[in-house]
Amino acid sequence: MWLVVISLAAIIVTAIWYISDKAREIYNVGFLALILWGTAIMVFVDHVMGYLAEGGEFIEASPEATLLSVIMLMTALGVWEVVLLIKDPKNLLKMGLKM
Repeated sequence: MWLVVISLAAIIVTAIWYISDKAREIYNVGFLALILWGTAIMVFVDHVMGYLAEGGEFIEASPEATLLSVIMLMTALGVWEVVLLIKDPKNLLKMGLKM
């Protein structure tokens, strides 16, 4: 399930990056896409190695797998948000500190 959720999120974010100049330049969506694609590749390799070593299901659809995929997605969004706050593309934090 993690592979499906993370890959779907990576595809959506990549489409947003490709379509929107504002998302690309101001909101640094390319960084989020890079995080999600890296995670998708990592999970894919993990699933392939687990399948080759132990067999069984390639994609597990259990409540635990769904929860893990949501946690992984929230972590990726959290890292992106921290980077976005540090870069402060609209200078909102700097303006707030001057007041």
